[in-house]
Amino acid sequence: MAVLLNPPGETPPAEGSISEAHEERADGGLWEHPGVWTALIVLGALVVAGFFLARIFGYG
Repeated sequence: MAVLLNPPGETPPAEGSISEAHEERADGGLWEHPGVWTALIVLGALVVAGFFLARIFGYG
């Protein structure tokens, strides 16, 4: 059986590979940015803390 040689710089074909190259996933936009989630969590924590402070000092 003859051995096929590939020219330099070329990748030999993969044996038994039936998969195709996957497409790159699209950017998730606003929801993939951790700063947005951090800001929402901090804002929520401040609202809850403000509620308890208002109850303590008799404003609510």
